[in-house]
Amino acid sequence: QVQLLESGGGLVEAGGSLRLSCAASGSFLRINYMGWFRQPPGKQRELVAVISSGGLTNYADSVKGRFTISRDNAPNTVNLQMNSLKPEDTAVYYCNADIVTRVAITTRYWGQGTQVTVAS
Repeated sequence: QVQLLESGGGLVEAGGSLRLSCAASGSFLRINYMGWFRQPPGKQRELVAVISSGGLTNYADSVKGRFTISRDNAPNTVNLQMNSLKPEDTAVYYCNADIVTRVAITTRYWGQGTQVTVAS
């Protein structure tokens, strides 16, 4: 069974930094896209950043220049370095990945979420 396990959330003051990590485990053929979404209090889940297996990245406008997504294909980890954090970055952050578990079968998996709180 495929699982995504996140780590690195917490409480930080505005202007500070945090690094989130997410590791995929289980049996699968390969991982296509990996990414991070977030859900602020009372709002819908939104894209933060994604990265392809080849290293192509895409960011939400609100985090460009402050957040950096990276991945290690061994051991199947995606990271999110968050700098210059703002109170509006407060949210539950979710890792997700499009994982090929069998030939021609791709499934989107989600982590359990990790809380990031930025104090003003």
